[in-house]
Amino acid sequence: MKKFALLILILSSIVMIVQCGGKTEVPEQEDLTFQQDVLDKVKPMFAVVPDKMPGGENDTKALIDLGEKLYFETALSNTNDMSCNTCHDIALAGVDNKPTSEGTNGIPGPRNSPTVFNAGFHFVQFWDGRAADLNEQAGGPILNPAEMAIPDSATAVAKIKAIPEYEAMFTEAFGENAIDFENITEAIAAFERTLVTHDRFDDFLKGDLKALSKTEVEGLDLFLGKACITCHTGSMLGANMYQKNGLVKPYKDLTDEGRFEVTGLEQDKFLFKVPSLRNITLTGPYFHDGGVASLDETVIMMGDMQLMQQISAEEAAKISSFLATMNGKQFATK
Repeated sequence: MKKFALLILILSSIVMIVQCGGKTEVPEQEDLTFQQDVLDKVKPMFAVVPDKMPGGENDTKALIDLGEKLYFETALSNTNDMSCNTCHDIALAGVDNKPTSEGTNGIPGPRNSPTVFNAGFHFVQFWDGRAADLNEQAGGPILNPAEMAIPDSATAVAKIKAIPEYEAMFTEAFGENAIDFENITEAIAAFERTLVTHDRFDDFLKGDLKALSKTEVEGLDLFLGKACITCHTGSMLGANMYQKNGLVKPYKDLTDEGRFEVTGLEQDKFLFKVPSLRNITLTGPYFHDGGVASLDETVIMMGDMQLMQQISAEEAAKISSFLATMNGKQFATK
């Protein structure tokens, strides 16, 4: 009986082939040679975003939960209406999309607020590198008179102690009598270490040649050809060195002297941390002062100011399309 059923199946297949003219439809294979060639060229220069930031492997759930609550805690401002999230909005890819952010005094600061996502992978914190890591960075805005404006760390601690639920949370995270400024910043940093993004460019680097469209890969090839990789390399495509803003031609505003304001060294004038390009299309406006709204314009300016490269509007659009592939997947519907 089984042999008979198999024979019927074979005969039916033959009839179908004959009825279709003896031809079977084979899907046309997409030619991905160009994508593979570009991947082979760029792979040594970039890296996939790691799953954990340095130090994240030691963070407990209790510590992260405490840090998340503190990240949104408005009591850490002198007016009780500003938190870390005010300028580094988790729902907006870690920024506020303003040129520069206002402090509790309502006055805009001098520098653009960079994204908090992936920040723990950066070699230093802030545009001028004045903080070595997330722990040190977390305390800066709280005590900065132009930002959250708490007068001193003792005041910050007293305000947190006055909120009943924190005692149990600090005890679970750190042990008894643990509410101090160092632990406040450590907890915030632990939460920030969870803010990791992965994207389609990661998938491409892993070998998925269809993760990017051909136009996006053409943008990547231009990114390589225009020498953008001089500064934008590694897993963050940046955030691993300082560079002079206006290396070939000066930036339009020379008011901010960058790292020089930290070190006082002449060679540090107009040096800034090279920004990461992860999530860059979501985190404008651009440059340390938020002085340029358009990413395409920023690409053209960077080619001219930094690299002596003329980048056309069409080329800039393709490079921007590549940069959009580095938007975190959690922001895909935003």
